[in-house]
Amino acid sequence: MATFAVTYTYAENSGADRDNHRPAHKDFLAGLHESGRLRVSGPVDGGSGALLVIEGGSAQEIAAVLDADPFRTAGLIGARTIHEWSIVFGGLA
Repeated sequence: MATFAVTYTYAENSGADRDNHRPAHKDFLAGLHESGRLRVSGPVDGGSGALLVIEGGSAQEIAAVLDADPFRTAGLIGARTIHEWSIVFGGLA
């Protein structure tokens, strides 16, 4: 398994809709965390986006998994990047 850093940038003017979909979004991420795939996640830049560190076989696999995120299916993510991340120092035990 490889480690990937995923960034979300939320769509403009999506704040109210994010509030409505946040419980389902958090449940989705909790499921990924409980399965051991999602290592850490949380908002960045004052809530304009998020950073997720997730494990998987390829960037395409990660994209397919995250396509089911309720924020994504509701059109609340304006941009998403997925980069394989090689941890050199430290770790996510």
